[in-house]
Amino acid sequence: MQHTAGAPLPPHGPGRVPGPGPDPAAGWERQARPTGPPPSQSASPPQGPPVRGRSGPVPQQAPPPSPDTAGHVPLPVGGPVPAPSPSPSPSPSPVPVPSPFAENGTGTGTATLAVLLIGPAGAGKTTVARHWAQHRRVPTAHISLDDVREWVCSGFADPQTGWNDQSEAQYRLARRTCGFAARNFLANGISCILDDAVFPDRPVVGLGGWKRHVGPGLLPVVLLPGLEVVLERNAERSGNRRLSDEEVAGIHGRMAGWYGSGLPIIDNSRCDVETTARILDDVLARALKSPPAW
Repeated sequence: MQHTAGAPLPPHGPGRVPGPGPDPAAGWERQARPTGPPPSQSASPPQGPPVRGRSGPVPQQAPPPSPDTAGHVPLPVGGPVPAPSPSPSPSPSPVPVPSPFAENGTGTGTATLAVLLIGPAGAGKTTVARHWAQHRRVPTAHISLDDVREWVCSGFADPQTGWNDQSEAQYRLARRTCGFAARNFLANGISCILDDAVFPDRPVVGLGGWKRHVGPGLLPVVLLPGLEVVLERNAERSGNRRLSDEEVAGIHGRMAGWYGSGLPIIDNSRCDVETTARILDDVLARALKSPPAW
């Protein structure tokens, strides 16, 4: 039976007005209303519960918070970094600022880069990559493949125990994860440098995968000191990062295949970390002007 706004309503108790279903607002109203008059006011005639369509607001539940009010920050969608195009002449800067890696103001400067530093175990690629990233004038991230592979704690497939399907699968997964992170950093204006022991004679752990996951704009550089140097540095390591001398010699010999590949190679046998990082920055600056074909 329906009643208009002006028609008298049938008496119902102090509970709720019957409707098509339960009214959570009315239940809330009954729980929230005090049972007696406030101490400072005289008792007034009892009032009926508020009804939709009559005077008086009906308490309603607050709407769920939108993503913008819950701390969510939208980020640009990451995508493959495009290949850099050679510029005929660098645009002059009104106020030249010296680069941390070059006394004459040259170098990579404020360019947003994606770099892959290649080298055998003991070449110092992780240390050099981190130093280069820490001393640039612009935001730069360092992504180490070995660190990402070791995110797997239980069930970690250590290549030192033998290269098998499981270790290869974990390597591929770690490389995709690094590529995903690099694309997101680059999409937000943050350069990145990755390091990995990429073999020139093994497609599974070759450059093709990195180029596919990061993009054609990836700039590869090889860090290849002498065998005596990598053996000495490897001897200072501990845990699963330390290899046998035979393994180090085998990896170093295979890395020699990068000679003649067209990729820039840095022999840091007699260079400290800071000097090697400066040489790396200069090599990358030349690669920006004339991108390598690989």
